[in-house]
Amino acid sequence: MQQSMPPLSLLRRGIFAFAAVSLLAGCANGDFKEVKPFLVRDDIHDWVANDATGTIRSWYELTDDERQLRDLAYPLIQPPYDRQTWYQIAGEYGVIGRGQAGRFDQTDYATRLFGDRYSSPSARYSRLLDDVRDDTTRLPSFFETATRVFDIDQKRRQSLAYISGLSADEHNEALKRINENAAILALVRTRLHQRVASYHFALERLVLMTPTPQAAQVELSLNHLQDQIARYRNPVPSWGRERSLASTN
Repeated sequence: MQQSMPPLSLLRRGIFAFAAVSLLAGCANGDFKEVKPFLVRDDIHDWVANDATGTIRSWYELTDDERQLRDLAYPLIQPPYDRQTWYQIAGEYGVIGRGQAGRFDQTDYATRLFGDRYSSPSARYSRLLDDVRDDTTRLPSFFETATRVFDIDQKRRQSLAYISGLSADEHNEALKRINENAAILALVRTRLHQRVASYHFALERLVLMTPTPQAAQVELSLNHLQDQIARYRNPVPSWGRERSLASTN
């Protein structure tokens, strides 16, 4: 059976990312391990919902918060050892690394950490510490955005019963978007717990093979990351709930 061609938007995204990797690999990364702004499009991380759900995403347009949720989710889903690599831009656009939502091996991070890229124990401790701190600083923005999205999705779900002439397709697409947002949050939670396990495994091997006082600093930061993850275990709006959209006149 002849396979169908992918949508034009996916082809364009793939071509753009491939060109960026091929021609701009040496200058793709800017400050703070992020891709330089001139390589970023508004829809760069829209594909994250596909990975989180394993299905085609809703055709409804994303709200600003929904798009931000995907942008903030990506660095928490992406393996930390893929940052500041020549192929990072391809990962950002979903050209590589997709479809791995269910894959996890806690030894992968340690394997990269003990590779040729880091030439000394001090460099390995420093990289581990930086990765733990990077994840910690990303949590507030992501979960604050997730809280806003969760709140408005509750209102959207309640309002379905009050929308006149609602078709089955419209109803299903709304529920699909709600499920996508919830799946992204669930995937980030899973990835965070997996990350902590990977960081612990790497730290234990570092202490076993090359013990230094840096280990105590890494352990403190790792404990802080765990505390922050626990804090955001059940995010709820921190402000007073507004009336449902269904009750507005």
